[in-house]
Amino acid sequence: MTKNPLINASAALLYIILVASVMFYGMEHAGPVNSVFAPVAILSLFTLSAAVMGYIFFFQPVQLYLDGKKKPAIDLFLQTLGVFAIITIAILILFFSGVYKTILVL
Repeated sequence: MTKNPLINASAALLYIILVASVMFYGMEHAGPVNSVFAPVAILSLFTLSAAVMGYIFFFQPVQLYLDGKKKPAIDLFLQTLGVFAIITIAILILFFSGVYKTILVL
């Protein structure tokens, strides 16, 4: 990814929105699935998501760390994690306050 924690955290959020949207709207089209395909699809998505999030959060810090820049590597990782934590907390506040219902109506 980048050396900008805001871009990295935003990329993670966009990926989560994409996956959640596919899951939410995909269920409307798939209907009830009673086969081994559903667990295979979910486990495949879980594995893909772990890889994508690992890339978003760890690739650049690991590159910095391997280049001998240990402090900037740790700082980048913690800053990205911090920005993502703030975004997550904001989403949870919107969700539990019910404000998201008003936003979706607009």
